[in-house]
Amino acid sequence: MALVPLNGIELNVQTEGSGDLVVLVMGTGSPGRVWRTYQVPALVDAGYRVAYFDNRGVRPSSECAGGFTIGDMAADTAALITHLGGPAHVVGTSLGARITQELMLSHPALVRSAVLMATSGRPEPVQQAWSRSLCDLFDKGVEVPAAFYAAASVIRNVSQSTLANPAVAQDWVQLYEFAGSSLSAGDRAQLALSDFESRLEAYRAITTRSLVVGFADDLVLPPRLAREVADAIPGARYAEVADCGHIGYLERPDEVNRLLLEFLRAG
Repeated sequence: MALVPLNGIELNVQTEGSGDLVVLVMGTGSPGRVWRTYQVPALVDAGYRVAYFDNRGVRPSSECAGGFTIGDMAADTAALITHLGGPAHVVGTSLGARITQELMLSHPALVRSAVLMATSGRPEPVQQAWSRSLCDLFDKGVEVPAAFYAAASVIRNVSQSTLANPAVAQDWVQLYEFAGSSLSAGDRAQLALSDFESRLEAYRAITTRSLVVGFADDLVLPPRLAREVADAIPGARYAEVADCGHIGYLERPDEVNRLLLEFLRAG
């Protein structure tokens, strides 16, 4: 990956493949390389040029520790698409889906189509409480023990269907323990974006062809919130993936990739 100056900051960007451009936008606190596990290979094999990147707040992209808005992040993505010779198909998950939704409103000509996973168009109180709590701990200089944070993250993000297998459950716990529990100032700035006003009414102005994907066992942003987004965007299609939680693109990659590729090819 390489640091590219865009929109007044630097974004850590990687591109792979050739063909029509697909830009992947990750969620809160996660690096763009997470897409590299399953979605990037599938898209490259299908003949697409794929770009993934670390959002502002996630190092080595600019940390922007003083804070930023969802509009800033949408402008970053717009600058990246322009830099890469867009327009592009855009795929976002969680915070990345919210960024994509704002991008479709502010720069509609840059988005050929959009896939919105595990998304929302209004605040979710439990998720807000979680994000506010982590921000409070960061502000007080308290570091959450890695084992506790890993267990809580697995319970929040992974489906009980997946965790029913003890060996698989242990693998997920170890994965989150390896990732660690330390928050950066950039992570805190992203977490603060969980406080926002409902945007559902604004989404009625979106004209981009859209697929909204809910994950059936998502405890972070339950699929009812994704359905609301699909209902708000004119003509949007809704699909739901069974037996997966908030990170359904990692838990059920074959089904997620099938939906993603079918949608892109139909456009």
